[in-house]
Amino acid sequence: MVEAEQDWEEWVIARSRVGEVLSPGGGGGAVPDATEAVRDTDPQSESPKVAAKPKSVVPVWRVGLAWSALSVDYQRILRVLSYRLSQGPLTCQEMAAAFGIDPVPAKVETLRSKAKRLAARGWLAESVPGQFTLMPGVAGPGGGS
Repeated sequence: MVEAEQDWEEWVIARSRVGEVLSPGGGGGAVPDATEAVRDTDPQSESPKVAAKPKSVVPVWRVGLAWSALSVDYQRILRVLSYRLSQGPLTCQEMAAAFGIDPVPAKVETLRSKAKRLAARGWLAESVPGQFTLMPGVAGPGGGS
């Protein structure tokens, strides 16, 4: 029993240390609460001036919503699609190549998950399964339409 309690305490300490390392700001910071995420996506508030925090909620696109409402990873996807807009829809493997990422299944699936989330929230269109393009009306990084 004592051994199990000691293992548990060590696990709790390790989890706490990992949480500190992975938290925004690099250490000691508290994990943002749900009210902060809601405030970031509130349609009445002004667009944030900096990129959203990693792991933040992807807001539903609406006219005038700037790309800065999205985390940097999502902004990168939109940027690549906007630069390659004239070439038609891109697959996630093509996006991975554009980012300079090895097109290994795990990394491509991560991109696919993010692209699907953007499509579900109205930022991207997926007319053919697995091929993504910007939704008509989605403006550049500054927002507007």
